Parts: sequence; C-alpha cells; structure tokens
Amino acid sequence: MPEITGKSWIMVAALGLIWGGTFLVMEIALRGITPFWLASARIGFATLLMLAIWAFRGFRLFTQPVGNADILRLIAIGALSSAVPFMLLSWGQQYVTSGFAGVSMAAVALVVLPLAHFLVPGEWLTRRKVAGFVIGFMGVVVLIGGQAFETTGESLEGFGRIACLGAASCYALSSVQMRLLPDVDSIGLNAVTLLIGAVIVIAAAWAVEGSPPKTDRNTLYVLLFLGLVPTAGASLLRVLVIRTAGPVFMSLVNYQVPVWSVVLGALILSEPLPPSLISALALILCGVGVSQYGALSRLFRRV
Repeated sequence: MPEITGKSWIMVAALGLIWGGTFLVMEIALRGITPFWLASARIGFATLLMLAIWAFRGFRLFTQPVGNADILRLIAIGALSSAVPFMLLSWGQQYVTSGFAGVSMAAVALVVLPLAHFLVPGEWLTRRKVAGFVIGFMGVVVLIGGQAFETTGESLEGFGRIACLGAASCYALSSVQMRLLPDVDSIGLNAVTLLIGAVIVIAAAWAVEGSPPKTDRNTLYVLLFLGLVPTAGASLLRVLVIRTAGPVFMSLVNYQVPVWSVVLGALILSEPLPPSLISALALILCGVGVSQYGALSRLFRRV
C-alpha cells in the first residue's frame, strides 16, 4: 500500500523542478560542447555514480533467472531510456528553446497510452483515455506547428522539434518495456541501463563528432551537474518516490516539468513565450489529466 507523506510531496516537487530545469542547463552547456559529447558526458558521469551505488548494494539485479528475451529487452531499455533520447534532445536543443523541449516531454504520458494498450496485458484504452489522448495529440500538433518540415538550409528548427518529440516517444516506449520485465532491483536496473546507454552514446559521439572537444572549466561544471543531479540523483529520487508513494503519485511530475521548463527558460534565458507554445502546453496537460483522471482521483481520495 503506497504511503504518501509530507516527504513524498517534497520529493515529487523537487523532481519536477530538477527535471524542468534540466533543459535550461542543457541550453547553457551547448554553448561550450557539441551535442553528442554533451549527451556522453551527462550519461557518463551518471553511470559512474550509479555503478558505485550498485556495487555497494552487492550488484543485485533480477530476483529470478531470466531468458534471452529479457536480456534483449534490457538492452532496448538502455537505448531508449537514456542513449537515444539524450542524443535527440542535445541535438534538437540547438534549434529550439528549452521551454519547447520541456513541453515536448509532457507528451510522454500520452504516447504511453496506445503503446500500453497493445503491449501491456490489462492496460486497455478506455473512452476517457482515448479522449485524453485526442486532446493531448491536438496539443502536440500545435506544438510542432504547421511549418515543421518547411525548413531551409539555414534553419533546422522543424527537425529540432521532431527530435524533441522523438525523445519523448523513446521515453514512453522504454517505460512500457520496463513494465514487461520480471522482478528486478530498481537500483541495479538504473545502473545497467545507464551503462548500456553510455556505451551507445560514447560510440556514436566518437563516430559522428570525432574525439572529445576541449571545454572550459565552467562547461565542465555544468556537465558534472547534468550527470550527477538531473540524471543520477533524480533517478534515485524517482525510485524512492515510486517505492514509497507509488507510480500514480509519481505521475504528478508530468504536470510540473513542462511548466518549470517554460517559466525558467523565460525568466533566465529570456526565451519568448509564443501563444502556440502556451496553447500546446494547456492542451497536452489537459489531455494527460483527462487520461489519468481515474488514477489521480483515487490517489487524492487516499490522501
């Protein structure tokens, strides 16, 4: 039975702020490093920390023997939960604002709905979920914009938008795949998937961008922050929230991240707030709220 306390609210609020501010920090980091090496540094620092914690816990992972299908699923989760989305976001944020990137992450909960319907037993699409998906999808259409692919050689903004939404789709697919795994230690799962992701990202960075570029001290500090706080630290906090308060309570983070990304981007980086971005944010959050209404209403009745 989930136990929701004052600490639970503090932790979920902290996660919303940390993840919402991540896009702002990435925007700053891109001034001093190339996109794929930004993703490599972020996941590399996080992997080292998580492996140390996993070693301290005795390298626990699966609680029972697993087959080849589970090993392949674990590799896919490593690629889809960190490697591919980190690269897509780092590349895409060269052409879009941090606020846009944060709002695109709100689409994760919507993409999960049809995927879970076909891949997870018992996770059927109800009329309310379909209505929520349609409302949220309208927000995604507004977010992309009518000229998404009408880009010139001088601007890749449209493809940057698609890259951010592609990252959201990767997160959604990886979350569904995680639910199909047998019983597994959460810390071990985080460590292994980050390690798999790190191997993929570093190899891709070397192949696409060559050897690691030289960075100044300030950029290195930013990279350390990205690896240790929003990647490794927040993942540990996420595990603690899910274990104590439950996954439904954890879903409240979905409503905070896009709001924080928009607010912080406007306040700190003076990013513009076009009406289309605000409209897309409202539609997507409304769609998520409608689709999760049943679970959230049960949650607040318990609180």
